[in-house]
Amino acid sequence: MAKQLIIGLGEALWDVLPTGKKMGGAPANFAYHASQFGLEGVAVSALGDDDLGKELLKDYAEVGLQVNMQTVDYPTGTVQVTIDEKGIPSYDICQGVAWDNIAMTPELEDLAKKATVVCYGSLAQRNEVSRNTINAFIDLVPDDDEHMRVFDINLRQNYYSKELIEANFKKCNVLKINDDEIVVVADLLGLDATDQKACCKVLLEKYNLRMVILTCGAIGSYAVNAKGEESWQDTPKVEVVDTVGAGDSFTGAFIAATLNGKSLKEAHALAVKVSAYVCTQAGAMPVLPEEIKAI
Repeated sequence: MAKQLIIGLGEALWDVLPTGKKMGGAPANFAYHASQFGLEGVAVSALGDDDLGKELLKDYAEVGLQVNMQTVDYPTGTVQVTIDEKGIPSYDICQGVAWDNIAMTPELEDLAKKATVVCYGSLAQRNEVSRNTINAFIDLVPDDDEHMRVFDINLRQNYYSKELIEANFKKCNVLKINDDEIVVVADLLGLDATDQKACCKVLLEKYNLRMVILTCGAIGSYAVNAKGEESWQDTPKVEVVDTVGAGDSFTGAFIAATLNGKSLKEAHALAVKVSAYVCTQAGAMPVLPEEIKAI
């Protein structure tokens, strides 16, 4: 039986940390972590015809991540990452880079038609070229119970608008959002909700979503689905090296577990364990221990 195809679509880049550069980009992180649970994860983006692009391809290959990376006449993306004393990153994202210019091709159309899941965010839609490609790709992935269109919102700097957010809420059927982002979204959309959990339920109903996943950093995380099932998990206390990619690993594990038949609470518990482990490692794509992957 063929493995289910899981696509991470959007930015591919180098996270330039104080300790050196690490391969990154939320879609690639997502696809990588989903693939650690027996699914066929593929990262789709664009790279420059430069040394950074070649090195990124080499590093993706070394961790076993499948990619569909176009080569374009723009430099490979980089992000300057600074880490505070609590291990929390902040980002300075370079503009006019390769992943802003992902073109729709017959190969991508074919990939979209075969995909079980596509995960994408708002950041890679800051430029019209990639935004049009992402939207065309999403439209080719059926919006039904057998497929997932996962919007991991990923608000960065000023690369979003009310119109962009609403358009994506209408296209996705699963929303992943964090506690900072949900405050911004609630304000932009004028949501009438008493707290963040209530806000998740409003979004679930308003946009006819199958599931909303909310991460609240060191406090915990929450998930609710259209069946009315809810789950809260405290965040484990671990020795944090950095939190880069932790949210992407959370999403990848959660979606993989769901596809593998786990309940909402079981999928949530796995996602928490995975992201906690990633926080103890440098960079976004550590190999997970077998005891976690076996859950």
